[in-house]
Amino acid sequence: MTILQSQLTSWIEKYPLLKNVMDLEPVIWLNPNLQKMADMTGLPVNLEDMEQAERLWQRFAPYLATEFPETATVKGVVESPLREISNMKQQLQERWGGEIAGGLFLKCDNDLPIAGSIKARGGVYEVLHHAEKLAVEAGIISTEQSYEQFSSERFKQFFSQYSIGVGSTGNLGLSIGIISAKLGFQVSVYMSSDAKQWKKDLLREKGATVVEFRGDFSEAISAGRKETLAKTDAYFVDDEKSKHLFLGYSVAAFRLKRQLEEADIQVDEEHPLFVYLPCGVGGAPGGIAFGLRQVFGGAVHCFFVEPTHSPAVLIGLLTGEKEKVSVQDFGIDNVTEGDGLAVGRPSSFASGISEKTASGIYTVEDRELFALLTLLADSEEIFIEPSATAGLLGPLKILETDYTETNEIPLSAANHIVWATGGALVPKEEMDGFYQRGKAYLGG
Repeated sequence: MTILQSQLTSWIEKYPLLKNVMDLEPVIWLNPNLQKMADMTGLPVNLEDMEQAERLWQRFAPYLATEFPETATVKGVVESPLREISNMKQQLQERWGGEIAGGLFLKCDNDLPIAGSIKARGGVYEVLHHAEKLAVEAGIISTEQSYEQFSSERFKQFFSQYSIGVGSTGNLGLSIGIISAKLGFQVSVYMSSDAKQWKKDLLREKGATVVEFRGDFSEAISAGRKETLAKTDAYFVDDEKSKHLFLGYSVAAFRLKRQLEEADIQVDEEHPLFVYLPCGVGGAPGGIAFGLRQVFGGAVHCFFVEPTHSPAVLIGLLTGEKEKVSVQDFGIDNVTEGDGLAVGRPSSFASGISEKTASGIYTVEDRELFALLTLLADSEEIFIEPSATAGLLGPLKILETDYTETNEIPLSAANHIVWATGGALVPKEEMDGFYQRGKAYLGG
């Protein structure tokens, strides 16, 4: 889409915050299109779709427990812990100012089995969905039989006839590559220039083919889509358009509800829940926010977080143009150290839903990502990758707005969950480098 100067001037007049976004200033935007649950009709996914997705996860649990020993003790369930981070809460209040009412928790998707990131939810789910469809249609299994059979040589030989492709900045590629190769698929991961070398190396080690691009995520996904669909018996996992990725993420809401109940944490209108989700193309935060709204209704408030240099979803929702515009159209370079968030154009599928479910979006500078990484490591002995720290400032960011007052939300009785999106597979030397950079930013 080519933006004329007259159109740009008109948008800036209508949405003054856009000028701050273009100037790379950290901002917070409150979504005027947030819908009440009664108005959330006509969406392309619903609660029944989520429940079907959860049943698919359950069918594949015996296979996952067999092929991925780290899931054996939990019987093949791909899930992460919920940890209270009260020491980090104190650090945030002391260094950034403000008081965080209620508990502060970390949803540790940085420790998710298989791929060590939130992408294990969506990426693994979509590949399993595709594998089930192929196997059932071929008559080699039925949904009533044990899916432990998927680990047999017979099934691996069957899937070796088929190809899977995906475009990625890193973590989605890891999840798709690892599970696809394990099942026996021929898998190619088309990676953008900002993807880390260790992620490319790990994918090759796991049996995936890595195709590198000099351009950004949008170029990698476009090329990957074109090359994959030109092959016979090939399937492309499309992060910009995928319903199945979205549903894989959404199931997290059911799991989180159980964890909150086990921790005796109440969620209702009088005890609101705030959730802060790092955002790249928008599928993962979009799917989780949608799921949480289905489970908790108006008692949950989901905020997305993007780097100041990659505010793709923010610009798409602010202008209402969604995937029709990219950050480059507004003179923004899409260059960030938060590689999982380095996306210039939002998901067309997720954006149409998130404009009704996201309470708002805020942006952060790269140096804050590293500073937060170091503080979390020092205060809680939790190590996550830079992009995964983006949500930690969320509870303080909302204090800068009138969101709770306008919506009559009792903030004093709230709890806050920061979604940590990745980090378990980061090599130690890489993590040490991240930590030292944060130390330098903190003046230590």
